[in-house]
Amino acid sequence: MIQRTKLSVNINKFATIRNARGGNNPNLVQIAKDCEAFGAQGITVHPRPDERHIRFADVYDLKKVVSTEFNIEGYPSPQFIQLIHEIKPEQVTLVPDPPRVLTSNAGWNTIKYLDFLKTVVADLKKSASRVSIFLEANPKLVESAVLTGADRIELYTESYATNFSTNKELAVEPFVATAREAERLGIGLNAGHDLDLQNLNYLSQQLPNLQEVSIGHALVCDALYHGLQNTIQMYLHQLKV
Repeated sequence: MIQRTKLSVNINKFATIRNARGGNNPNLVQIAKDCEAFGAQGITVHPRPDERHIRFADVYDLKKVVSTEFNIEGYPSPQFIQLIHEIKPEQVTLVPDPPRVLTSNAGWNTIKYLDFLKTVVADLKKSASRVSIFLEANPKLVESAVLTGADRIELYTESYATNFSTNKELAVEPFVATAREAERLGIGLNAGHDLDLQNLNYLSQQLPNLQEVSIGHALVCDALYHGLQNTIQMYLHQLKV
């Protein structure tokens, strides 16, 4: 068995726990280092304007210690763009979420926002090694995503996760179609949102060109029962095909 898809651990929820009590417990820098030591191939953060979980100061602290891939997600506000230019991460993932949204709940309409995204992607490529665009599972959006100049798309997998237990074959269909279009047009493929130990392996089997998944909430919940080291290994096992 081989693992062709990398696992990036989103540590936002660890920051939520820390912020609930103040102080620095858990220590995000140590969490990131431990995740990597336990096998994670990347660390993901999504700083929001209200800093309700990851704080902008955290991003600077994490930059000093992350030795795998540092992936920073967010809406391309002036503050976010400045952060990217200063941090220079391995990957930046553009997400179209407004400031007070609970969690990312939609992908970009790359047709409607093509000109805007072209400008943003060109700017961010001066500092980020790779730019990815959060995208709905819709093959019609892939060509315009390519035209933005982005290196990858990240499929927004909530609908797949929601419908997996009812009809996994039907749930994955639009994702397979979008993945095939991405492969045809030569753009890389990531995925994330509500992926867990039940639905991850099937998705990775159906999308042979899937390069990376970003998982946070479910992984942190599973770690409460199994421990962080065991949980990361369990997720890595699900990515073996």
